Amino acid sequence: MQSTLDISIATPPLRGAKSNPALQHAQHHGGPTIPDIASSASGRQYSLEKVFEVDGRQGIATNGTHYFVSSSTALFMYDLEGNLLHRNDNPFDGLPLPANHLGDIGYYEGQLYTGVEWFDAGRGQDIQIVLYDAETLDYSRSVPWNADSGQVECSAITIDVDNELVWMSDWVHSNYVYKYDLHNGEYVGKLHLRATPEWTQGLAFYKGDLYITNDDGDADRKEPDNLWFVPKETLLNNATYISHEMTFDVPPFRDYGEIEGIDFNIATNQMIVLGNRGMRIVLGMPQDYYPGYTREIHELYVFNIIDDNDASSKADGTFESE
Repeated sequence: MQSTLDISIATPPLRGAKSNPALQHAQHHGGPTIPDIASSASGRQYSLEKVFEVDGRQGIATNGTHYFVSSSTALFMYDLEGNLLHRNDNPFDGLPLPANHLGDIGYYEGQLYTGVEWFDAGRGQDIQIVLYDAETLDYSRSVPWNADSGQVECSAITIDVDNELVWMSDWVHSNYVYKYDLHNGEYVGKLHLRATPEWTQGLAFYKGDLYITNDDGDADRKEPDNLWFVPKETLLNNATYISHEMTFDVPPFRDYGEIEGIDFNIATNQMIVLGNRGMRIVLGMPQDYYPGYTREIHELYVFNIIDDNDASSKADGTFESE
């Protein structure tokens, strides 16, 4: 079983910390003192609640009661405390097309939605939307991608409940995200993102808005990766401008590395981000360890969300900054 890590870091105290019950709870239990992070796009803020290590390095999804994590070649189920409950080490068994890579994942109505492909030297082939039963992690069915769309890789997938769409990203050409009908799997079209993000790794929706994680920082130069934001009002346009939402700074992240998947727990009003550290990655392929590491470490970072536009976001232990 996995346990929550001790992530105490010498950082400035939270703004408004004296009256913050969530911070008092974390300090009482030996947790971190982490500053909240103000956004520049949605108006939301993010306060780190906890970090724990997981086995997978690719994607994260939640149904509100469990976390589902993907590695390149396996699926894992955890409880919300980070205890491993179940795993599928052979997710490609029974697929109609050859596959060796899972990206970021999504959850909808008892199914895990995954982008599966044969990935080699920074490019994907035989891309599929593959569904797995969220209770057993067993393969359910698959839908092939539309090769004429221009998509040549699938780094992430997410469910847009409001518009009844499945969205997919392309790590190679991150200037588009691609949409499919949620019910029949038919290709619907693509959204042009301006300015162009780099190396998209994760997609997720929160209150109808699209969030995009990008491995756009160079860990060799100690550059942080970033979170980007597309407002719901522009999602059905042919093109839209994306805005910067958050920098994955160190701290609260434990080291520079590779950001991956993202999802939101609506039940707890939290954002969950998967980050990797310790391994040098070139064109999506692991190379060697950074100094001081003997293995790559995969961690879920769980942030409480403070949303000034929604009073309910302050009712679960998060706090309102000054």
